Amino acid sequence: MTRKRRPFTFSASVALVAQHAPRAAIAALFVLPLIFVLSASLRAPNQAPARTIEWIPDPISWSNYVRVFDFAPFGTYIGNSFLVVLIGVPLTAVVASWAGFAMAQMGSTARRNLLVFSVMLLMVPITALWLTRFVIFRYLGLVDTIGALVAPAIMGTSPLFILLYYWTFRRVPSEVFAAARLDGAGNLQIWAIVAMPLAWPTTVAVSVLSFALLWSDFISPLIYLKSEQNYTLPVGVQLLQQMDSTNWPFLMVGAALMTIPIIVMFFFIQRFFWLDSRG
Repeated sequence: MTRKRRPFTFSASVALVAQHAPRAAIAALFVLPLIFVLSASLRAPNQAPARTIEWIPDPISWSNYVRVFDFAPFGTYIGNSFLVVLIGVPLTAVVASWAGFAMAQMGSTARRNLLVFSVMLLMVPITALWLTRFVIFRYLGLVDTIGALVAPAIMGTSPLFILLYYWTFRRVPSEVFAAARLDGAGNLQIWAIVAMPLAWPTTVAVSVLSFALLWSDFISPLIYLKSEQNYTLPVGVQLLQQMDSTNWPFLMVGAALMTIPIIVMFFFIQRFFWLDSRG
């Protein structure tokens, strides 16, 4: 039996516009600055920013994205940043899911204490950890190495990621894990075979958040790295600003290089949520 479509009337179109207009306005607040960055990055070198909105510069200078590599070794900076996220993102997902799964399996008293402790850690300002981490990393010989940027992933990067996994595993009926134990599965097998497949949306969310956090981290490389060959892209963009602070097109190229990978990852990942919501 086929379902008849309702005719698309004027009132229906008005209701559709009224429904999507606020969403479009909110999206424009985030998209327009990105369009400005991309447009400004294509202006001719050494030109000042446009006084009015310039959607398409004239002339378009695509060579800016090539010439910027002559100012600084951006290939090395980009490679170091990708190395950090390629190691840190999977490590964050594994460690945070381990901790969240363990918390979900504990008794009520221990679970409540760890939950309160995790929330308290979220309220600790990151500035309070810089000196302590520097002393620990120097003792371990991690200063001026990529390992100093990846080390926080061994602790799950952020208590928020652990709590996300904890809330996910707590929603899984306990009978599911009990049945796996009756079949002889150990805790690690239950985590890998039962828990993680059920928590893949959380894994995607944690991966996106940790990618953005590690990719855009500027303070940690500035504190722990000394050699230029170990610098990541955020530090490279800052060096570009120091070398030529008046060359706005090149500065916008650096900003675009920082932003484009996160946008590409978002568009790649959001397809999975879209397919899952459609069933």
